[in-house]
Amino acid sequence: MVMEADARTPKVVDKPWGREIWYAHTDRYAGKVLEVTAGHALSLQKHRVKHETLYLQSGRMTFTLGERSFEWAPGERIEIPPDTIHRMEALEDSVILEVSTPELEDVVRLEDRYGRAGT
Repeated sequence: MVMEADARTPKVVDKPWGREIWYAHTDRYAGKVLEVTAGHALSLQKHRVKHETLYLQSGRMTFTLGERSFEWAPGERIEIPPDTIHRMEALEDSVILEVSTPELEDVVRLEDRYGRAGT
């Protein structure tokens, strides 16, 4: 079976901290690659419905999960159930693999250094 070129091209979403590459998005699951530039951080956030698992492929990050923060190293995975407050900050350029339920717009930003809190 030959796929059309558009069906093979992932969606790229530029972010103030880097970019997301959406390589899968169905009614049952989603898959993304997050590229985070050193010194940048994602929002302090939670999800109402979305459940995600993250795998740090490369780089080094500080991860905040609930009340605790820790250094996240390559080869480690983190599961984030709904309503879990979390944030990632890149100490080095980092690449994260994310698999989740399909609710990709389900983001409640509690703090954001790029002015997006509350969106």
